[in-house]
Amino acid sequence: MQVTLYSKPSCHLCSDLKVDLMILQAELGFALLERNIEEDAEDFARFRYLIPVLDIAGGELLYPPHTVDKVRRALEVAQKNANKF
Repeated sequence: MQVTLYSKPSCHLCSDLKVDLMILQAELGFALLERNIEEDAEDFARFRYLIPVLDIAGGELLYPPHTVDKVRRALEVAQKNANKF
């Protein structure tokens, strides 16, 4: 399962979420891709005021505020949905 974190440098919320994701990654096993919104004009226009945003394959976009429990539940639901097919 692919998880994309839309973030930017010097965003403390992004850094905090990334730490949580790394812990969850070891627990749940998913691929994590981090996208710096400052490197892509479309990403910047779309997420400029919303980061950090998580795009979990098989699930909907998750916007702040993020908690470990909320993210874990979203990941588990996405994994279950992916295993149905």
